[in-house]
Amino acid sequence: MDLRTLRRKASTAALLAFRLTPEPIKRRVVRVVAPTYVAGAVCVLEHDGEVLMLWQPHRAGWSLPGGFMDRGEDPAHCVQREVAEEVGLDIDPGDPITALVDPERQGLHVIFRVELAERPDLEVASEARKARWVAAGETVEADDSTRKILAAWADLRRPRRPGVLRSDAS
Repeated sequence: MDLRTLRRKASTAALLAFRLTPEPIKRRVVRVVAPTYVAGAVCVLEHDGEVLMLWQPHRAGWSLPGGFMDRGEDPAHCVQREVAEEVGLDIDPGDPITALVDPERQGLHVIFRVELAERPDLEVASEARKARWVAAGETVEADDSTRKILAAWADLRRPRRPGVLRSDAS
């Protein structure tokens, strides 16, 4: 038996053993061997070509409303809760527009966008200390995560590149 066949058989045996393992043990094994990511949800609140940015003492620059998901929390519920806590707005976030995986910081950001017909009165609260509206393309002193999120949002406007088969799989 060649080495490739031996590896496939060993891999199959390991996967079968994993399938038969009780669910709580599976989760623990995955948490030990897989990279751990922190998941959050953010909202691009947009009015008349401007985006709402917040200043929060624990962030290194301006950021978007949002925060970490609680264990078992849906991203839409998270962003709805965070926007209410931070600026006092009750939103229906709709569907996510994209997600950003940040392998450097081991973060996953689910991004929502809410277009506002009128500029609302804000009640800055929770961790937020200041709020300001910034032109969508304006350079702002945002923290690193927010710059990446805004870049991912801006990137949605470009034509999408379809996937292709790179080589024959056999």
